[in-house]
Amino acid sequence: VQVSEFGGGLVPAGGSLRLSCAAPANTFSVNAMGWYRQAPEKERELVAYISTDGVVTYYSDSVKGRFTISRDNVKSMMYLQMNNLKPEDTAVYYCNGDTRYYRGGYHAWGSWGQGTTVTVSE
Repeated sequence: VQVSEFGGGLVPAGGSLRLSCAAPANTFSVNAMGWYRQAPEKERELVAYISTDGVVTYYSDSVKGRFTISRDNVKSMMYLQMNNLKPEDTAVYYCNGDTRYYRGGYHAWGSWGQGTTVTVSE
């Protein structure tokens, strides 16, 4: 599933951003999806997950209570509302159009987009 992310930028600590992810309409509504991020010199990590119908969500401990994942299956869009941003949230953020939960963990099966860069200043 080819995806594209946008909405990143430079914000001060405590600020907010809303990321968006577009995916092909013919596959969007049949896949669970996830937002991931990769900070410099670190591995890519899952930030948030949302089920196909949007009912089930998961957040990593580092963003729980600050980030909200959502999706619009009519528009084939997924979003990540990020509030109270911290410098440690600085990373390239990616969405994955096919994220699956099995064997106790989340696994990205879809292709990756270019990502969108989020920079949070002190």
